[in-house]
Amino acid sequence: MTQSSKPRRAFLRGALAAGGLGAAQIAHGQDPGGASETDFLPKYARAQSYKSLKQSSFDRTGGNRDYWSIPAGAVQEVFNANGPGVVTHIWFTISARSGDHLKELVLRAYWDGNDKPSVEAPIGDFFGLNLNSYQIYESAYLACSPGKSLNCYFAMPYRRSARITVTNEGKQDVGSFYSNIDYMTVPRLPADALYFHAQYRQAAPCIPTTGDAAKINLDGHLNYVFAETRGRGHLMGVTLGVLQNADRWWGEGDEMIFIDDEAKPLITGTGSEDYFLGSWDFGGRDAAQPFAHHMYGAPLIAAAERTGGRYCCYRWHGDNPVTFERYLKYTMEHGHANDRGDNFFSVGYWYQATPYTDFPALPPLEARIPKVRTA
Repeated sequence: MTQSSKPRRAFLRGALAAGGLGAAQIAHGQDPGGASETDFLPKYARAQSYKSLKQSSFDRTGGNRDYWSIPAGAVQEVFNANGPGVVTHIWFTISARSGDHLKELVLRAYWDGNDKPSVEAPIGDFFGLNLNSYQIYESAYLACSPGKSLNCYFAMPYRRSARITVTNEGKQDVGSFYSNIDYMTVPRLPADALYFHAQYRQAAPCIPTTGDAAKINLDGHLNYVFAETRGRGHLMGVTLGVLQNADRWWGEGDEMIFIDDEAKPLITGTGSEDYFLGSWDFGGRDAAQPFAHHMYGAPLIAAAERTGGRYCCYRWHGDNPVTFERYLKYTMEHGHANDRGDNFFSVGYWYQATPYTDFPALPPLEARIPKVRTA
């Protein structure tokens, strides 16, 4: 029972008792307002209809080699299930010689037998480490813990099957890849269950506008694109890494979200730091502080507002997912009216009624490595 429902229920009880109506229904746990007298019980204290399972990299021989080695160029299947179910939690930790393994390893997820993925991103970017380095943080859906452990709590439903892979696109073997993926099997999924998606994008660098185009931007057609899809669903948010190619503040750009209309955005914000629910340049050149909260954060801020400055940001819409019926394009200006040319690396996250796989080609590995580009 929520706090807000208590006064309403008390009022209903009093009114019905005063009129001599509804007493039998209330006595038997039925609320005319649609709530039940068992609302006080949390879900975990009730009988469940699912079966809780795990797939992991444990040593099949019974020893302690509880990890996979992934040779250069190889694909490691980390999850494979049939029948209706839901992936509820993913945990990875990686020991690799290459310092670029967060960009070299690519995570893909395939729903219901599709041969193309609905999730495709370098593994670091997927977990919010968009600039190829680890930083400890916690959010509602993603986290990185001490010991370089990566966690994801996005629910990932599937009706017939699910397959998750990790591909090593680097030139060196990954010595130890540890994996624990928690999931549940269920009798059936609700009819309105949606499929999870995550799409990687980058612009390294963004191409700045000049002249009059750098002053006014109403249609957003030159904005940086976090994700674009067709169908019905709702947007959950984004992780973004910014590597500055010039001094001064990079975040004067507004978010613009196109919903069911490709010509103009339905939602337009007031600035990049505002969208990530900070303010005033996250504290500015000399006072910026990293922060990480449940629904928003910037857990990495280094060399703020300087050439080579590094930011990792995230924003979740779990409180109010942005719904679309036919079309979604999720964008942000790179500077005011796209007047800056910094490097952006992002992953957009959303749910959709059917598995969507029409993703742009993943950029080649060399292009994914963050580098300052001043020329």
